[in-house]
Amino acid sequence: MKKTYLIVFALLFSVLACNIKEVKKPAINQTSKISKISVKENSFIKEDGTPIVFRGVSTSDPDKLEKEGHWNLNYFREMKQWGATLTRFPVHPKAWRERGKEAYLKILDDGVKWATEVGLYIIIDWHSIGNLHENKYFMPMYETTLEETQDFWITMANHYTHNNTVAFFELFNEPTLYNGTLGTCSWSDWKLINENLIALIRKNGCDAIPLVAGFNWAYDLTPIKEFPINAEGIGYVSHPYPQKREKPWEAQWTEDWGFVADKYPLILTEMGFCGPDDKGAHIPVISDESYGDAITKYADEKGISYMVWVFDPDWSPMMFTDWDFTPSRQGIYFKKILQEYHSHNN
Repeated sequence: MKKTYLIVFALLFSVLACNIKEVKKPAINQTSKISKISVKENSFIKEDGTPIVFRGVSTSDPDKLEKEGHWNLNYFREMKQWGATLTRFPVHPKAWRERGKEAYLKILDDGVKWATEVGLYIIIDWHSIGNLHENKYFMPMYETTLEETQDFWITMANHYTHNNTVAFFELFNEPTLYNGTLGTCSWSDWKLINENLIALIRKNGCDAIPLVAGFNWAYDLTPIKEFPINAEGIGYVSHPYPQKREKPWEAQWTEDWGFVADKYPLILTEMGFCGPDDKGAHIPVISDESYGDAITKYADEKGISYMVWVFDPDWSPMMFTDWDFTPSRQGIYFKKILQEYHSHNN
């Protein structure tokens, strides 16, 4: 009889242990509900081989949003409701240092959790502007060093290994020499820096897709024609704001960066516009809906992914004007466009 009780007890314990195992929450890097993204020729593809073209929005710095009380699930639901399939976290070096590595990782982990819940992919962006080769930067908030940049990407690679939601690492936001005021950096210098960063990420076992930007504030990719980055499974970045070129834009876009999409995956990780009288208006982004028509049509025809800057009511050009998410001028335009993609896919 005693033996029978022991057998029954062992069976019950086994069932209970299985149930406990089933309800255990997955670790942060065990995202199973969102398909892994990889590169095939000039496309991003899902695990089943289906090509995917992303349309999304960039957040403001998660550090800013968390301090203001808006880094939460509702914020991510709103991005998804607007039609985004991809979001971008711009991490400023100054904010990274001031908050501290562990505390900032906690903010990013929360964002990854919420993005996974609503079904958004993520770009983590090292949001510096300037010349990483000579450590000369546009403003103090962008100041960093090559050593800090390397450490940041090693940290990201270790922390988000095999995380399907964190699909992309944008290695450096906007390389620029600012008309020669920020020193010198050749394409071969910049190429080597990026190749070394990619090697560090891969060495640390992470399969997020590295994204590489060109000069002129991440606009110009012409050196790619002869000297592409020597690494497989990567994508390229451009920020084609309206004032980079005069109308008509399309032929100049093709010459400056659009040609890349014929051979490599390309994401416009920043684009947008505002009117001359809109809040925060400044020269690079002043335009009207004709820019929106041109850039979205161009991207659609070439299968280029893009992201609108910025899902915030303070930074310019903003997509909404208050924390009720009231769309701004460009917000009205792009919300309609993004939601139309979603309705067509359904």
